[in-house]
This record gives sequence, C-alpha cells and structure tokens, in this order.
Amino acid sequence: MSNTLELVLLLLASAVMVVALFRTLYLPPVIGYLLVGALIGPHALNLMPNAEGARHLAEFGVVFLMFTIGLEFSLPRLFSMKRLVFGLGLAQVGVTMLAILLLAALVGLPWRSAVALGGALAMSSTAVASKLLVERSELDSAHGRQVMGVLLFQDLAVVPLLILLPALSGAGDELFGTLLLAVVKATVVLGVVLFLGQRLMRAWFTMVARRKSTELFILNVLLITLGLSWLTEKAGLSLALGAFLAGMLISETEYRFKVEEDIKPFRDVLLGLFFITVGMYLDPALIGRHFLFVVALLVGLLTLKLLVVFVLARLFGATPGAALRSGLWLCAGGEFGFVLLTLGLEEQLLSPAVTQSVLAALVLSLLIAPLLIHFSDKIVLRFVASEWLLRSMALTQVAARAITSDKHVILCGYGRTGQHLARFLEKENIPLVALDLDPERVREASAAGDSVVYGDASQRETLVAAGLQRANVVVVTSNDPQLALRVLHHARELRPELPVVVRAAEQADVARFAAAGAAEVVPEALESSVMLATHALALLGVPMQPVINLLREARKEHYALLRGFFHGATDVGAHLSDAEQVRLHTVALTGGCHAAGRRLGELNLAQHDVTVLSLRRRGARSIAPAPEMQLDDGDILVLQGIASALAAAEERLLRGK
Repeated sequence: MSNTLELVLLLLASAVMVVALFRTLYLPPVIGYLLVGALIGPHALNLMPNAEGARHLAEFGVVFLMFTIGLEFSLPRLFSMKRLVFGLGLAQVGVTMLAILLLAALVGLPWRSAVALGGALAMSSTAVASKLLVERSELDSAHGRQVMGVLLFQDLAVVPLLILLPALSGAGDELFGTLLLAVVKATVVLGVVLFLGQRLMRAWFTMVARRKSTELFILNVLLITLGLSWLTEKAGLSLALGAFLAGMLISETEYRFKVEEDIKPFRDVLLGLFFITVGMYLDPALIGRHFLFVVALLVGLLTLKLLVVFVLARLFGATPGAALRSGLWLCAGGEFGFVLLTLGLEEQLLSPAVTQSVLAALVLSLLIAPLLIHFSDKIVLRFVASEWLLRSMALTQVAARAITSDKHVILCGYGRTGQHLARFLEKENIPLVALDLDPERVREASAAGDSVVYGDASQRETLVAAGLQRANVVVVTSNDPQLALRVLHHARELRPELPVVVRAAEQADVARFAAAGAAEVVPEALESSVMLATHALALLGVPMQPVINLLREARKEHYALLRGFFHGATDVGAHLSDAEQVRLHTVALTGGCHAAGRRLGELNLAQHDVTVLSLRRRGARSIAPAPEMQLDDGDILVLQGIASALAAAEERLLRGK
C-alpha cells in the first residue's frame, strides 16, 4: 500500500509542477509530462523502477481521450466537412503511411514495423492545433478548416489502427485469419452496440437525469464508458474502441455537453499520467548516442508531412499560401502518435532502439510545433510570392471600403456584439468600417449591405487601410484578448490620441487593456452583474433611487466615458435627460390605500403611460398581472415609466388622485 501511495504522490507532484511551469511558459503541458516521465523513469533518476501500476492507471487516460473523440463524432458535422475529412484527411494519412512504408523498405525495416511506424508518424496534435486555432481566431480561415478536417480524420483513423496493430503481431501464416477475425469482431460489436445503443442510450440517460443527482449522473457516465471498454476488450479488441463507441452513442443525445464537462477532469488527469508513462520509455543516454540520427529523423518527419499536406491541399483546390500554412500546422507529431508507438512496442512490432529514436523525434516536434505556427505567416510570405498579391488585394478591398469614410468608427470583429453595435451606429448615421476574419459572415453581411470587409484587425497595415488616421474611435468587439492587445499597440503607435474601447470577457483583462492604452474597457462579467443587480433589487422592493445611485457609482468607477450611456435595456435613448429616462419603481400598498380592494384595470394606470411589470404578494411573484386581478394590502407593484409618470401613478395607487 505504501508503494502505491508513493507512486500516486510522485505522479501527482510531478503533474502539478509540470502543468504550472508549462502554463506559465505558454507551452503544451504534454511536453512537460513527457520530459518528467523521462526524468523519473528507469533510464534517468530511476524514481519509478516498477511502473506497471502506473501504466495500468494511465491506460484509462487513453480510454477517456477516445471517449471524448467519440463525443465529438457527429454525422452532420462529418457530412458538412466530408470533402476535407474523407478527402484531404484520408489522403494525408494514406500517403504519409505509404511514404514511410517505402522509406522503411529502403532501409530494410519489416513492413509490419513500418505500418506501426507510419500510423504513429501520420498523426498530428489535435490538442495543440485546435487550441492555437481558437486563440488566433483562425478556426474559420481556409487553412483552419483544412487543418480541422485532417485532424478529425486522424482521430477516426486511430480506431482501425488500434485493431490492426495487435493483429499484425501474430504469426505470418495466421495474419490474414487474425485480421479477418478482428474485422468480424469489430463489425459484430459495432453492429450490436450501435443498433441497441441508439435505442436504449437516450431513454437510459433520461431516466438517470430525472433523479437530478450529479453524483448518479457521473457514475452512470463512468459505468457506460468503462463497461463498453470492458466489453470490447473481452471481444479481443482494445479498451479504447469501447470508449469511442460509448462517446458516439452519447453524442446523439441531448446530454453530450454535460457529459463532456463531467468527464473532462478524469480525462485530463489520467491522460497526463499516460504521457508521463510514455516519457518513461525515453532513454536520454541512448538518445545522446544517436543524437544526429534523432535530429535527422525530426527534420525528415517535419519535411515529409509538410510536403505531403502542401501537395494534397493544392490538389484539393487550396491556394499556395493556405496549403503551406496547413502543412506547417500539421507537420509535427501528435498525442495519438505516442499511443500507437507504445502499442507497437508492446506488441513487439517495433524494437526499443527504433522506438526511442522516434519517440524523441515526436517530443522534439511537439516542442517545435508552436514556434512553426507562430512564424507561419512570415514563412508563407517568404516562400509564396502570390501571398503578397492576395494580401495586397485584401488591403485594397479594406481601403476601398474606407476611402470615403471620415470621422468614422472602426469595429474590430463583426460577431454578435459587433453587429449589435453597428445597428446603433447606423441609427445615428455614424459611419463605420468593420473588420472580420470569417469569410462566410463577411460575404453574407456584405450582401445585406453592411459595411464589413474581410481583414485582420491585428495587423498594422489593415488598420491603416481601414482609415485609422481619419477615424474618431476604434472599438474592439472581438472576444480575443491577444487581438485587443495588438490593436491597442498599433493604435498607440500610429495615433496615441485616438480613443480605443475594448470588450473584456474576463475581469483580469481590464487592467491589462487599460495599461495598454484603452480609453475604456467594458468588462462583461461586471456589466452583467450590474444589470442583474438592477432587476434583483427592484423585484425585492428596494426603492429605485438608492439603486440608481449605487449603479451610477459602480459605473462611474469603471466607465467614466460612458457612464451617461449605460442605463439598461429599458432606456429610450442616450440623448434624453435623466428625468426622461424610463425606469422601474416599486410601490407598496399599505393598509387603507386607495388601490386596496380594487381591480388593477379600474385604476387606469395606462393613462399615465405607466406599465405594471409584476406584482409581489406574500413572497410570490406574478409577471404582467391581468387587469382583472384584485389588489390587496401588502402587495408590491413594480411599475415602469418616466419619473413624472411614476410619481403620478404612485399618487393614484395610494391616495386615488
């Protein structure tokens, strides 16, 4: 027991330190896990000479990873991206594996080993690429869609590879029979699980959800995941295949998002342990002796995958720039590469020496991947001459849209927030130029007559083309803190006096944006809290004037420039005086007042342009009470109107005047 406890403590301590350090350095934690595994493993400090227990525990990390992939497996999504997924993705995996088979034949490596090696090296990092695509707001770009299509197919391709590799470990004369048996088993299991599962899963989860127990719900998810994994293992297949099937079944129900959130802690923790155990296979001494070979293997891996993706993307109609970007994003190794590499070693398809070298190359490629992605634009502009022309054309379009604009507003981002703001600006006849990187959104909005153009607001040239020197204000509506910081940097360099208003999703970003030169920062969390407080206090019967004063003080602290503008959804207009603003007001009906015992319709409050929003009676609240409702002593009415109308309505309710 003490050995088990020491093992768990060592793994947890290592994981905590690694995640903290690599998050600070903005590097993928998977790299840290691998390095820690190499450090504490039997080939270095030997802090974990017997890692069998850790390996068994880490297997569940792969199980939950495959479960997550299954949750994301959506037939409509696959259908919408079928050309990229089953066209470009299939071609990338197939051509990469074929190329490695040919290279292996040249160096005398057995073809079975080459298949295992090809499968491992064909994979790219879904975690790194998808995360960086979101952070850089490039998910909807041309190369972003290509990258996600290829990654999605790679995730799906892992399933047959997990079946294929154990079959390849059999004797030569039994290989065909073993493969046929594995296919039959997989077909039967898939058929039974999918046929019955589709019918039972939704009903079962609905029954569990009705108990309204979070504990029961999580236990049920674990039961389904591990139960199907056990079933596929008993059928002679892999644990990961059963987890994938469980995810697929749940993805067709309305509970997939809750399940994904509940399972994430288990997946992340156990997957971290898996990568630590993979890192334990690394032998630093052996890598040092074959350092040049490892470097050559790394360069060969990056070059091969880059060329394969570039050529295939061009064949599928991508521009040279988008094709090269896709190649740079996908040329590094991935998480499933380690899974398949470990499986190949366990099935004795790969020798320890080959595994060590390939493992080291994969680790180094993951370290290099963020750098390649960071400098991808510069690399593309350096090697693709047409990219300069395309960029110039994009800037020309921006400049053409903004050339007649003067004293206008530049909107950086044209999502929901940007479009809502544009409606207010257009109503006041204020000219604007909106920049967005979603081509579909730009196409539809432009066709509708909106003043939006495709352009990257984070680039200095784009802001200049949008008329930064002539603009009156810049508003960053995008929910991307890095884009906001880059816009602030360029604006401060080019026009220090130009006010920039920035949207902040997190309170922690407020100080950063203010220090970077933002004239005003609108924190969403704070503003939503302000609005919630307004309605909550009004419905609780608190007099509105003290509430308004509190709100004014709160906004004055954070919104000095806009404190006269933000009055809530019931405001009539920004140019009205305070007395003319529509507001909420509560009236408590005390004993003996005029309204007590009368029907609401008899009081004719509408003649004062006052609306009764709700009525509170003995703790119960009635929204929009009917005119036939009889009022009683102790009722609290929530009225809506301007100050003078509310005063007149209150007089009528209390005194009948």
